[in-house]
Amino acid sequence: MRRYPSAHVSSISFGPGPLSQSLKALIGVNVVLFLAQAAIPGLTRALGLWPAAVVGELQVWRPATYMFLHGGVFHLLFNMLVLWMFGTELERIWGTRGFLKFYFVTGVGAGVLTVLFSILPIDIAGEIRQSLVIGASGAIYGLLLAYGLYFPDRPILMALLFPIPAKYFVMIIGAIALYSSLGTTGGVAHATHLGGLIVGYLYLKGPRNPWAAAQYQYLRWRYNRARRRFDVHRGGRGGDWNRRVH
Repeated sequence: MRRYPSAHVSSISFGPGPLSQSLKALIGVNVVLFLAQAAIPGLTRALGLWPAAVVGELQVWRPATYMFLHGGVFHLLFNMLVLWMFGTELERIWGTRGFLKFYFVTGVGAGVLTVLFSILPIDIAGEIRQSLVIGASGAIYGLLLAYGLYFPDRPILMALLFPIPAKYFVMIIGAIALYSSLGTTGGVAHATHLGGLIVGYLYLKGPRNPWAAAQYQYLRWRYNRARRRFDVHRGGRGGDWNRRVH
């Protein structure tokens, strides 16, 4: 028997779905602090990511607080739109706790990498060291990377003009961030964008327990060293037929 759609269900939808409570909270905090920036002189400079203050004065809160500040209405709107469009589906996969953990790890990690990049002995590092970085873009780029890994063939409108697979979209923005981070910043924290991509990739693809991974590699090295020392060879292959096996 053929079923017909209910008259109360629309066949047209926009976006990934309604905002979750966690996304409402994140967007709410960003909006409140954006309004506070306009009302409280000096707030942006006090909470923004200023690498020189982190390194020279140990103002360690800056790699966390910078991601809730924005430089303008369109800066805020774009970041919050991307947070909703891509974060909603990722939260459905990871759950609220996993999603928030990833968001803060990539955002703070991007800030820390920006500080580390600023102390490198290259010309652009000195410019970044004295710059004030604000915005959620480090965490946003981490979300874009995660979306590209989970939905590599999902079409995304590049420059809102033509669709390309998500995996190529992430590759393009990563290449742009890398190239831009090695040149003049032009007021855009490209190094922070690149940091968000790097931290997001390491979080998703790297070992879950780096200490356990290091221990494994050390034990494997000791095993191979002992095997060579006592002339122990693996059997079962034609090349090992005439070799001693202990």
